[in-house]
Amino acid sequence: MARCDYCGSTILFGGKRQGEFRFRNAKCSARRSLLALSSQVPESMISENLMRVHQGSCPECGGSGPVDVHVSHKVWSAVLLTRWYNTPQISCRDCGVKNQLKGVAFSLVLGWWGIPWGFVLTPIQVGRNVIAMLRSPDSAKPSAQLEKAVRMDIAAQILDKQRADKASAVAPA
Repeated sequence: MARCDYCGSTILFGGKRQGEFRFRNAKCSARRSLLALSSQVPESMISENLMRVHQGSCPECGGSGPVDVHVSHKVWSAVLLTRWYNTPQISCRDCGVKNQLKGVAFSLVLGWWGIPWGFVLTPIQVGRNVIAMLRSPDSAKPSAQLEKAVRMDIAAQILDKQRADKASAVAPA
């Protein structure tokens, strides 16, 4: 199965191919320039920022780290329509577990109502949250997901600066 080069989601049907990259949808495809730019960021800059984020305070609660990416899984259904989400959050473990508990509650209340996918996906998403809550990430080193998030953030900052420089060069004085 194919994966989106930007967000990492599984592409079941379709997708969008651009050169060597494959994207889930137009939103991910629009971020192609970030993906290309992120591969050009020096490793020293990545590792410095990565350690600062990983050992820094939690962006959700302000508590102490380690900080990493924690994914919450949700599903909701309405008769013939079923939607599922995997939402990454950069936070401390406690905030990540709280978000995953919310995902379990949300899915248990709203996930079952679709035929047939609600019955299939609700236990899967609840199970994914439970496994994520029980599995303790390695607090000594950041995950690959956090590295990718930091890499994309640095690339976004560089791209914003390039656009601002270009706009100021074009604007009359």
